[in-house]
Amino acid sequence: MESQKKFTPTFSLELFPPKTETGMERLQTTVKKLVAINPGYISVTYGAGGSTQERTYETVDWLVSQGVECAPHLSCIGSSREEIDEILTRYKSQGIRRIVALRGDLPSGAGLSGLGDLNYANELVAQIRQSFGDYFHIEVAAYPEFHPQALSAEADLFNFKRKVKAGANAAITQYFFNAEAYFQFVDSCEKRGLDIPIVPGIMPITNYSSLSRFSDGCGAEIPRWIKRRLEGFGDDINSIRDFGIDVTSNLCRELLEHGAPGLHFYSMNQSVPVLRIWENLDLNKLSSCKNAENAKKHRVRRERCSGNL
Repeated sequence: MESQKKFTPTFSLELFPPKTETGMERLQTTVKKLVAINPGYISVTYGAGGSTQERTYETVDWLVSQGVECAPHLSCIGSSREEIDEILTRYKSQGIRRIVALRGDLPSGAGLSGLGDLNYANELVAQIRQSFGDYFHIEVAAYPEFHPQALSAEADLFNFKRKVKAGANAAITQYFFNAEAYFQFVDSCEKRGLDIPIVPGIMPITNYSSLSRFSDGCGAEIPRWIKRRLEGFGDDINSIRDFGIDVTSNLCRELLEHGAPGLHFYSMNQSVPVLRIWENLDLNKLSSCKNAENAKKHRVRRERCSGNL
């Protein structure tokens, strides 16, 4: 973990674009509560093949209009190099400087053939660097419990190294509940000379059935003791949420005490769990100065792009 201790902690959030206008209104209310805690940035997920792209743009546009530093997700599956450059040019014109670069999910039953010019996230990172140099700060994904499609743990680490060598600035991990998995992953990266911030992805526990379904799909292990406790609560939503917030807060505390360079919260478009965990950890003391400075810089960039400066 020594490599991570030198980086200034960044605390950030993830949103997904709503599918309806009503959902967008609810999201805007949620964001107004979340920005009060000064997150370093807010990332916005992206659907390949047009499934949520327009909603992603709408969400990003609104965040930019509110002076929020945002990091749009960008996946390469299903897109040409020209389409990717067009999207990035759009974001550059808005003063956006941070991108989360991902391969993207493969359509069910499909292989890589015929799904665009780029097949892997390292190729997307290389494309961004080729077209835009160092303009964008690039975040990539990391998997402490290893990608469910990886042939082996070693192959997964090799793929992560390819993304770093292609020009990634930092990584956000898939969520996990076993801190030791993260510590071991970071140690493995250090042995391979990979020297970038690896920020833990944090999933607040609010709904056991949803969490179980998500975890099965992404390969995140829910420890047996957590499963048994959640099962014991049955349909008691408040008890599940309170227990989940305690568990997640303790996990975050352990990660930070060992030198993790921040936290990235998968908010699921909910404010209450994130706000309570943030308060439990007193993160504003760690993040307020840095994040306030980032927000000021972002507002200046946005005003320059709009011609107001």
